[in-house]
Amino acid sequence: MNIFFRELKANLKSLLIWCVVMILLIVVGLAKFSAYYNQPSSLEILSSFPKALLDAMSLLAFNLTTLTGLYGIMFVYFALMGGIAAAMWGADMISKEERDKTVEFSLVLPVSRSRVITAKALAAVVDCLVFVLVTWGISALAVQSYKPDQAFNNFLALEMEAMFLLELVFLAIGLLLGCAMKQYKIAGSVAVYIILVAYFLSIMAGLQSNLDFLKYFTPFKYFDAAQLLKTGRLDVPFLLLSAGIIVICMVAAYWTYNKRDLYI
Repeated sequence: MNIFFRELKANLKSLLIWCVVMILLIVVGLAKFSAYYNQPSSLEILSSFPKALLDAMSLLAFNLTTLTGLYGIMFVYFALMGGIAAAMWGADMISKEERDKTVEFSLVLPVSRSRVITAKALAAVVDCLVFVLVTWGISALAVQSYKPDQAFNNFLALEMEAMFLLELVFLAIGLLLGCAMKQYKIAGSVAVYIILVAYFLSIMAGLQSNLDFLKYFTPFKYFDAAQLLKTGRLDVPFLLLSAGIIVICMVAAYWTYNKRDLYI
């Protein structure tokens, strides 16, 4: 339990920074939205963009003059920020012990390596949850002047669920990298690289129908905002695929960390 609270305290500064950045993103997004709100003529600018780009960015799936349309477009930024933050927390929670030369202290504690991972992972999950709740709460407050309806509130809630699940996927991937990589100094960088590749694949999957198979290789397509709006629910097959990735990464993280030599 002491490890859990110690990890929460250690990550507090990072969590606050990510929350501030998210708040600024929401404020800027709504400031720009004020020029489009209930102004259908403002959408004419989209006709100047290539259709492939519009499809890739799902710009045709949303009415950008409505709150639902705005948050449909903004979800990709929420997902990117949440994924990067979660992956960095996952990769850093283990590797920082070796980087900061505190792993020797952890090893002399009367706890197993598995217990250390569990406590740190739970702390990171709490950070992810707080990040989502802050995003949700600030969004709900910031849009009040536009008098959001129940449909928007339901869509926002669904997006926040998707954001949290996406964070858990990348948290598990980051944790595995932190536990498995001998070059612990670059674990966080590799985690970010994987996220950017996954995001690029999600864009490629939206460009052409023959590239649709790529959606199975990128978690960003597991929780696509356009599909969330269309169906009003999370896709069960992708939920199972996400759960499979999380379980496999966690099992591999425990196994590799218990087996490998630590740098002290």
